[in-house]
Amino acid sequence: MAYFLGVDGGGTKTRFLLMDANAQPLAQAELGTTYFPQVGLDGAGAVLEDGIAQVLSHAGVNAGDIAWAFFGLPAYGENAAVAQQLNTLPAGILGHLRYTCDNDMICGWAGSLACADGINLIAGTGSMGYGQRNGLGQRAGGWGDVLGDEGSAYWIAARGLNVYSKMSDGRLPKGPLHAIVNDALHLKRDLDLCAHIYGPNVGSRTDIAKLSPLVANAARAGDSHAQQIYRDAGFELAQIAIALRSALQFEAGEQVSVSYSGGAFHAGELLLEPLRNALQAASAQFDLRPPLHSPDMGAALYAQRLAASR
Repeated sequence: MAYFLGVDGGGTKTRFLLMDANAQPLAQAELGTTYFPQVGLDGAGAVLEDGIAQVLSHAGVNAGDIAWAFFGLPAYGENAAVAQQLNTLPAGILGHLRYTCDNDMICGWAGSLACADGINLIAGTGSMGYGQRNGLGQRAGGWGDVLGDEGSAYWIAARGLNVYSKMSDGRLPKGPLHAIVNDALHLKRDLDLCAHIYGPNVGSRTDIAKLSPLVANAARAGDSHAQQIYRDAGFELAQIAIALRSALQFEAGEQVSVSYSGGAFHAGELLLEPLRNALQAASAQFDLRPPLHSPDMGAALYAQRLAASR
């Protein structure tokens, strides 16, 4: 029996999935981030080693039984020197070279669309898009929180915290967001928020992204500024899909399947509705559809596809 390992890295968590040749999942694990700018190469390697050990142990499978593995790693390809080092990490863990490393954007596409032509939008800690058509692959976005990541959980949270600061100062009237943040973070004074965001061992990219559900809660409670943040997020993510439609050379009347992955989409229609509206305004050929599989399953399916092509 051949086994296939999929690893979906991310800015917040890393998921591992081992499946058999019939695409039946055998074991799964979830650990912390493999985002090397945050945890370093050693930290990323330790997460990979632990996660692989967990799924192999649970399934009763040896590393040598893995026909192929795919490692989708965050920020892969954005630093050529580091990419070479990331490429070597799995070899020492697996004990063989039957694996491929690439960016985690591929996991979302392979899972959401089951490796079919189309575009996947990722809005997790960061944001980006990836698509394939006729064997051509393209990415857009994914520039990080300083240069971009529009529509991501980090971006939504940062925008929400900016609104909170304005509400606190009186630069904006207080809406539900203000009380929701205070209650969730147990703030005695508004300025105590700074202690959650700045200083040593607090306010990491991941920590801030985890605050995005507070913005979603405020939007559902009727906060107009929080609602606008989600409208803007949907618009920004749609621009990624529009750019990819052109880069992938979809023809004028050709349907473009678009799906999505990442924690920001847990907001549901708060994000999906403005995304859908922006896509339809750009082209009636966009077909926004829910994901077929999770990104870790997508990574395993892509590993199987890679094995078949060799």
